[in-house]
Amino acid sequence: MAPAATFPEIVDVVQPKKDKLGLPEPTRLRLEKAGVDLSEGYPYRPARPLYLQDVYAIRDHDRPYTDAGSRADPEKRALLSAAKDVVHLSTHIGTEIVGLQLKDLTDQQRDELALLIAERSVVFFRDQDLSPQQQLELGQHYGEIEVHPQAAHVPGLPGTTVIWPQLFASERATDFRNPVGTQAWHTDLVHERQPAGITHLHNDTVPTIGGDTLWSSGYSAYEKLSPTFRRMIDGKYAVYRSAHAYLDREDPTAGPKYIEREHPLVRTHPATGWKALYVNRPMTVRIVGLDKAESDVILGYLFKVYEDNVDIQCRFKWTAGTSALWDNRITMHNASYDYEGREPRHGTRVTSLAEKPFFNPDAPTRRQALGIAGPDE
Repeated sequence: MAPAATFPEIVDVVQPKKDKLGLPEPTRLRLEKAGVDLSEGYPYRPARPLYLQDVYAIRDHDRPYTDAGSRADPEKRALLSAAKDVVHLSTHIGTEIVGLQLKDLTDQQRDELALLIAERSVVFFRDQDLSPQQQLELGQHYGEIEVHPQAAHVPGLPGTTVIWPQLFASERATDFRNPVGTQAWHTDLVHERQPAGITHLHNDTVPTIGGDTLWSSGYSAYEKLSPTFRRMIDGKYAVYRSAHAYLDREDPTAGPKYIEREHPLVRTHPATGWKALYVNRPMTVRIVGLDKAESDVILGYLFKVYEDNVDIQCRFKWTAGTSALWDNRITMHNASYDYEGREPRHGTRVTSLAEKPFFNPDAPTRRQALGIAGPDE
């Protein structure tokens, strides 16, 4: 199991504040059952780094990584035979496993789940009795846990990020015309040297109506492109930036700057060997080697393909106690704020970091590998 990341000392910080929001009752019961200390408030907010240089220094080196799915039985017999049912939610993306508890999976079943996620992009488990500690332990099986330098997390459990729209709304005004920032197609942590692999969101509290999450397939978005267009972008790199901005210690009056790193526009998944489009509108800034006007046109088209084709997406209706595990290397997601905060929604998220993105020119598309590609694909 990979350990959680550690950070260099950060001296220049904005001090955290103690949260005064009332916890939803199902959340409180789950946390108390897990023995989480709530006496100092909830959630824990780490001191926020001010300077770009400090954040660049976090995890700024290559680390070994082995995809758990590459160890799995291709037939996934241990996992699937133990389930009561396996329900595919759409043709190209999304599967629900019925009758299994994530906390009880063996290492073999965990590896097979990683392969299933790599093939189906996002997998759902309802009615989970799952503590944040158990969620964190499962994430450690899949890779190094991402400990965000400024995101709120469960007290005493770095790496269990709190996803609580009410908390977000307390920091920035939200309404129907200005929803919370997670209502936008995006992929997590693309600015990392080794970006996110499997992310696990467990929602313990959900609204009665609304609050669905949508996912889109990067495999299928790439397959929507013509073979000639694919060849044009294969092997190209783009600049990916962080969601948060920081000050340059060497030039603090220059204004906010982002963490930026280069990754391939099209990446190959290490477990499936399939190609996937790897872009997202908020954080893919420009294509390396192209003029801005050229890059904007191409990226704009790629964003549109990835966001607008409903046949390569799935939309999931949450129920309390549901876990979703998805692969950020091959998906984008988008959380609907149509409930507008009228009812609470709360979850904990654990993200396992993966490999340094790579492109294999000889890799097939998903449809080619499954033998379902048409003659013009």
